[in-house]
Amino acid sequence: MKKKVLIVVSDYYKNISKALLKSTEKYLNKKISINIIKVPGVFEIPVIISKNIKKFDGFVAIGCVIKGKTAHFDLISRSVIDAIMNLSINNKKPIGNCILTCFNYKQALDRKNKGKEAALALNSILYK
Repeated sequence: MKKKVLIVVSDYYKNISKALLKSTEKYLNKKISINIIKVPGVFEIPVIISKNIKKFDGFVAIGCVIKGKTAHFDLISRSVIDAIMNLSINNKKPIGNCILTCFNYKQALDRKNKGKEAALALNSILYK
């Protein structure tokens, strides 16, 4: 049976998000029907997933947070990851986490293929 997956992409760092999306799509099971919604930042990802939780079998959250000189990095990262985990557990829906939390842009570029891990994790749950 064909599963429906929503990929929510923060395109704040467009080059990084584009690479993450490409690696995610490459490794998702070919039986999966994919929809994509783009949002401005990672903070919006849990809201979009929440609004669509009943319409899809699974989700992938894609984005990047890079540490700056304020506590913003810590607050956003923790809030988003906690919200995604709570959505997954409370709704019993798998959410592949492909949100990078990096100290600099180079670290993020070095991890541009991390979509593979989120896709394979989602595959393993949806087709178990």
